Amino acid sequence: LERLDMTAILLGQLDWSRQQRLEQAAPTHLQVPSGSRKKLQYHSDGAAPVLAVKLQELFGLAETPTVADGRVAVMLHLLSPAQRPLQVTQDLKSFWNNTYPEVKKEMKGRYPKHPWPDDPWNALPTARVKTRS
Repeated sequence: LERLDMTAILLGQLDWSRQQRLEQAAPTHLQVPSGSRKKLQYHSDGAAPVLAVKLQELFGLAETPTVADGRVAVMLHLLSPAQRPLQVTQDLKSFWNNTYPEVKKEMKGRYPKHPWPDDPWNALPTARVKTRS
Protein backbone atom coordinates (compact mmCIF):
# COMPACT_ATOMS: atom_id res chain seq x y z
CA LEU A 1 0.00 0.00 0.00
CA GLU A 2 2.87 2.40 0.69
CA ARG A 3 3.91 2.26 -2.96
CA LEU A 4 0.49 3.36 -4.22
CA ASP A 5 0.17 6.94 -5.39
CA MET A 6 -3.05 7.77 -3.54
CA THR A 7 -3.17 11.30 -4.96
CA ALA A 8 -3.24 9.98 -8.52
CA ILE A 9 -5.80 7.32 -7.60
CA LEU A 10 -8.13 9.85 -5.97
CA LEU A 11 -7.72 12.41 -8.75
CA GLY A 12 -8.53 9.66 -11.23
CA GLN A 13 -11.97 9.41 -9.65
CA LEU A 14 -12.75 13.02 -10.62
CA ASP A 15 -13.66 14.26 -14.08
CA TRP A 16 -11.52 17.00 -15.64
CA SER A 17 -13.74 19.91 -14.54
CA ARG A 18 -13.76 18.72 -10.91
CA GLN A 19 -9.97 18.26 -10.99
CA GLN A 20 -9.67 21.86 -12.19
CA ARG A 21 -12.04 23.08 -9.47
CA LEU A 22 -10.04 21.20 -6.82
CA GLU A 23 -6.77 22.74 -8.07
CA GLN A 24 -8.37 26.20 -7.98
CA ALA A 25 -9.72 25.80 -4.42
CA ALA A 26 -6.79 23.83 -2.97
CA PRO A 27 -3.76 24.41 -5.20
CA THR A 28 -0.63 22.31 -4.78
CA HIS A 29 1.62 25.29 -5.61
CA LEU A 30 1.38 29.08 -5.54
CA GLN A 31 3.21 31.50 -7.80
CA VAL A 32 4.95 34.20 -5.78
CA PRO A 33 5.83 37.72 -7.03
CA SER A 34 9.38 36.65 -7.98
CA GLY A 35 7.85 34.27 -10.52
CA SER A 36 8.76 31.09 -8.63
CA ARG A 37 6.17 28.39 -8.03
CA LYS A 38 6.29 27.27 -4.41
CA LYS A 39 4.74 24.12 -3.00
CA LEU A 40 1.96 24.48 -0.45
CA GLN A 41 2.01 22.10 2.50
CA TYR A 42 -1.38 20.94 3.75
CA HIS A 43 -1.83 19.31 7.15
CA SER A 44 -4.36 16.69 8.13
CA ASP A 45 -5.17 18.46 11.41
CA GLY A 46 -7.03 21.26 9.61
CA ALA A 47 -4.34 23.89 10.22
CA ALA A 48 -3.80 26.56 7.57
CA PRO A 49 -1.69 25.48 4.61
CA VAL A 50 1.95 26.57 4.82
CA LEU A 51 3.97 28.37 2.16
CA ALA A 52 7.70 28.51 2.92
CA VAL A 53 9.35 31.19 0.80
CA LYS A 54 12.35 33.52 0.91
CA LEU A 55 11.30 36.93 2.15
CA GLN A 56 12.85 38.67 -0.90
CA GLU A 57 10.53 36.74 -3.22
CA LEU A 58 7.49 38.49 -1.71
CA PHE A 59 8.58 42.14 -2.06
CA GLY A 60 5.61 44.17 -3.26
CA LEU A 61 2.97 41.67 -2.15
CA ALA A 62 0.54 43.41 0.21
CA GLU A 63 -2.03 40.73 0.90
CA THR A 64 -1.45 37.28 2.37
CA PRO A 65 -2.26 34.59 -0.23
CA THR A 66 -5.43 32.59 0.35
CA VAL A 67 -6.94 29.26 -0.67
CA ALA A 68 -10.46 27.82 -0.47
CA ASP A 69 -11.87 30.63 -2.62
CA GLY A 70 -10.32 33.28 -0.37
CA ARG A 71 -11.66 31.86 2.89
CA VAL A 72 -8.36 30.52 4.30
CA ALA A 73 -5.22 32.63 4.66
CA VAL A 74 -2.00 30.78 3.97
CA MET A 75 0.50 30.57 6.84
CA LEU A 76 3.67 32.19 5.48
CA HIS A 77 7.05 30.96 6.68
CA LEU A 78 9.25 33.85 5.59
CA LEU A 79 12.75 32.50 5.12
CA SER A 80 16.21 34.02 5.25
CA PRO A 81 18.56 33.56 2.27
CA ALA A 82 19.86 30.48 4.15
CA GLN A 83 16.30 29.06 4.11
CA ARG A 84 15.87 29.53 7.88
CA PRO A 85 12.57 30.91 9.23
CA LEU A 86 12.65 34.63 10.02
CA GLN A 87 8.94 35.09 10.65
CA VAL A 88 5.73 33.05 10.59
CA THR A 89 2.64 35.08 9.75
CA GLN A 90 -0.80 35.14 8.22
CA ASP A 91 -0.74 38.93 8.09
CA LEU A 92 1.81 39.99 5.49
CA LYS A 93 0.71 43.64 5.49
CA SER A 94 1.40 43.92 9.21
CA PHE A 95 4.77 42.19 8.77
CA TRP A 96 5.91 44.73 6.14
CA ASN A 97 4.67 47.68 8.25
CA ASN A 98 5.81 46.59 11.71
CA THR A 99 8.31 43.72 11.75
CA TYR A 100 10.27 44.05 8.50
CA PRO A 101 12.33 47.08 9.62
CA GLU A 102 13.68 45.08 12.58
CA VAL A 103 14.31 41.98 10.45
CA LYS A 104 16.07 44.14 7.86
CA LYS A 105 18.39 45.65 10.50
CA GLU A 106 19.43 42.23 11.73
CA MET A 107 19.71 40.46 8.37
CA LYS A 108 21.34 43.22 6.30
CA GLY A 109 24.69 42.67 8.01
CA ARG A 110 24.37 38.90 8.00
CA TYR A 111 23.38 38.62 4.32
CA PRO A 112 24.88 41.69 2.57
CA LYS A 113 24.69 40.13 -0.90
CA HIS A 114 20.89 39.98 -0.70
CA PRO A 115 18.53 42.94 -1.13
CA TRP A 116 17.09 44.53 2.03
CA PRO A 117 15.32 47.62 0.68
CA ASP A 118 13.96 50.38 2.88
CA ASP A 119 10.66 50.19 0.98
CA PRO A 120 9.66 46.52 0.48
CA TRP A 121 6.29 47.64 -0.97
CA ASN A 122 7.95 48.94 -4.14
CA ALA A 123 11.05 46.73 -4.34
CA LEU A 124 11.39 44.18 -7.11
CA PRO A 125 10.85 40.64 -5.82
CA THR A 126 13.76 38.31 -6.49
CA ALA A 127 15.04 34.83 -5.78
CA ARG A 128 18.62 35.96 -6.53
CA VAL A 129 21.39 37.88 -4.82
CA LYS A 130 22.21 41.50 -5.68
CA THR A 131 23.89 42.06 -9.00
CA ARG A 132 27.33 43.65 -8.96
CA SER A 133 27.46 47.38 -9.68
